[in-house]
Amino acid sequence: MSSQENAEEITRSSKSNLALAFIALPKEKRRDMTGFYAFCRVVDDIADSPSFSREEKQAALDGWKRCVGERFAGEPALGAEVRRLIAKYEIPPGYFLEIIAGVEMDLDKTVYPTFEDLRIYCHRVASAVGLASIEIFGYRNAECRRYAIDLGLALQLTNIIRDVGQDSDNQRIYLPLEDMERFGYSREDLEQKLFNDKFRGLLEFEAARAISFYESAAAHLPAEDRQSMTAAEIMRHVYRRLLARMQAGGFRVFEKRYGLNKAVKLATVGGVLFSNFLNKLKPARVQERAGFQR
Repeated sequence: MSSQENAEEITRSSKSNLALAFIALPKEKRRDMTGFYAFCRVVDDIADSPSFSREEKQAALDGWKRCVGERFAGEPALGAEVRRLIAKYEIPPGYFLEIIAGVEMDLDKTVYPTFEDLRIYCHRVASAVGLASIEIFGYRNAECRRYAIDLGLALQLTNIIRDVGQDSDNQRIYLPLEDMERFGYSREDLEQKLFNDKFRGLLEFEAARAISFYESAAAHLPAEDRQSMTAAEIMRHVYRRLLARMQAGGFRVFEKRYGLNKAVKLATVGGVLFSNFLNKLKPARVQERAGFQR
């Protein structure tokens, strides 16, 4: 199986919302984003694998760090694809190393005392992904990097809220301890999956933080880059809807895994594409009106 075929198989099997957003990309960029996403999926799966010891996971991630910069015998199957993307789009290799560093945090770190501690993790596993992605999408305004950073934080916080029960089962607490203390919800409460007003208040607080990052991302998306960021905008709208659904459902995350059905996802994709189409027409309409007034 070629590296591209391998990347496509990894992407298909993931059933990720990110893969859904690729539908908005031209064929070549879709192929390249598939390769990049496969890298993200593979390194993340290393940290989550129950089949490997802590030492084996670290060795595998060390191999990935090495192959970002050079070819070597026995390197990961997608190593050449990663270096091709770095060279083709002039992506700073540091973005890939940040992603790996974020995954490494899951090997040992199980709690985050403050949001600023958690923010480092979110930046590495989500914002760095966004920063690399926009290099593939293509952008003109440097402000787009702020968009990618804030959107990554919003998406990761949404994932944390959705997966809080599952993560607790795996001895990982991503809710900042200072926030838990603020609402009087203990680690023992979380381990026992205690659902009460304190828990709802805590998740509402985290949701508000995520919403602030969604809004900041939208505010920092340069008008000239809206078209090229279509895939990212699909992600923003899909995950914002997911968060709204959790809020409306009272954050029953211990009982169910929230998601959007296919019809809602397709409607969201169509809404973003239609909005972009209308925005694309605006300059022409302005010119037509200006010509009429003359």
